[in-house]
Amino acid sequence: MSKKIRIGIIGTGGIARAHVSAYKKLPYVEIVGVADVIPGKSAAFAEANELKEAASFDTHTELLRMDLDGVSICTPNVSHHITTVDALRAGKNVLLEKPMSVTLQEGIEMTQAAKESGKMLTLGFQPRYDPNMKLLQEIVQSGRLGNVYYVETGGGRRRGMPGGTFISKKLAGAGAMADIGCYSLDMALNTLGYPRPVTVSAFTSNHFGTNPLYHPEASKFEVEDFGVAMVRFENDLVLQFKISWAMHMDSLGSTLFLGTDAGLKVTPAGTGNWSGVWDGAVGSITMFHDEFGGQTSTAVPLVQHQLNLFDQKVHDFAEAVRDNRPAPIPGEQILIQQAIIDGVLRSAEARKEVSIELPR
Repeated sequence: MSKKIRIGIIGTGGIARAHVSAYKKLPYVEIVGVADVIPGKSAAFAEANELKEAASFDTHTELLRMDLDGVSICTPNVSHHITTVDALRAGKNVLLEKPMSVTLQEGIEMTQAAKESGKMLTLGFQPRYDPNMKLLQEIVQSGRLGNVYYVETGGGRRRGMPGGTFISKKLAGAGAMADIGCYSLDMALNTLGYPRPVTVSAFTSNHFGTNPLYHPEASKFEVEDFGVAMVRFENDLVLQFKISWAMHMDSLGSTLFLGTDAGLKVTPAGTGNWSGVWDGAVGSITMFHDEFGGQTSTAVPLVQHQLNLFDQKVHDFAEAVRDNRPAPIPGEQILIQQAIIDGVLRSAEARKEVSIELPR
């Protein structure tokens, strides 16, 4: 593709600004349209971000009538399904912010729309672009750990609860599980090659979010701020998944991969109340193994880099559109973690283990 690729932005919240900033660094990209359901917001966004040539719309359907090569979808969770399906059916490639959808059925329909349209649906999981995430995947899939039978992942903020659309059941669908839990699941599942889950037993609560001592919008808090789940997979693998927006603890522990020959302990980078989750880079990797008849551990040297991981995910999407490559992080893959989140919420409500059904 020799001409510039034409990009539209759907949704103009904070995350959309990061998309615009990343696109602006690419000389072969032009942002030609912006849409937001709040009247006047798209025009104000275009002006604030110096998108002088971009048209502004109050509906995504108007934007999708433009000649576009792709769109970034940066709306609240509840709108991910309709905007993605409409964009794909209109012949546009899609970069969708996490989480994939509110329900599993929505995710299924989104992946079907991508398949039927022949267009790309890729999900925005920037931690994958940390070279150390790729290193972790290489270690596990090399067989160095032997048969991996147990994984523990998640993460917790001591105090890091968002507000606004994030705490509305109608707009977000779920709380911490979908907001930051999806990162933890992708980190573990991508490392393992995305095995298929079969059952999940879960518990969720919102003791902090509904308490005005801890959240200024406690009366509007409708989603979970804590959750824990045990997930079984087809290959006799078990995953313990735990996540928290707020707690009286400094950490919910490291991510662990236990294998028959060796194990890995992995910690996220970052410090402070909003750290401790897998929305960024790797902080450390340690292998536990036996050598010469004794137990030992080895600190795995990390790849040193200065990459802006968010920019990397946007640039990879743009390059895939330009070069007609497959989706960098395909919807079919992320549908598996969406099925787990869907199962977590169903199990927590039913207070029992539930089955996870995925299309073959």
